Amino acid sequence: MGRGIFREEFYNVEGDTLDLRLIDTVDGKEAELPFYWWSIILKASGQEVGKISLRLGHNYHSRFNGNIGYEIDDEYRGHHYALTACQMVADIARGHGMDRLYLTCDYDNIASYKTIEKLGAELIETVVPPKDYIFYYEGIAPHRIYLLRL
Repeated sequence: MGRGIFREEFYNVEGDTLDLRLIDTVDGKEAELPFYWWSIILKASGQEVGKISLRLGHNYHSRFNGNIGYEIDDEYRGHHYALTACQMVADIARGHGMDRLYLTCDYDNIASYKTIEKLGAELIETVVPPKDYIFYYEGIAPHRIYLLRL
């Protein structure tokens, strides 16, 4: 993958309650997959409530890192914005021909794993990522690894 994979139609995506506004596209390098990175915008107010990314494709590291990364600002948590944004990003993944997504979170991140489960992903394992994982560090927390079939 790499240059030319990103599609302009996905740079700014409108939803019913949220919009995704592109911050950047990153080509990836070595073991890192190329990815989109968006601001999550509350449609009613235009307020940014968080950020989300979609890593395109799969490799050894994506099983531990996941294809989607998201963060919701503290004051906007509890409104299911992450779930809605993940659903929007899953549609974008389908648009890129992906048939599955890995979603991961730290074992004890209750809010994230509830969001991932509401999305319909299936828990496939809980594991401490191995030392050859690109983002490994000493003391890394166990990860819940989910699979979402698209």
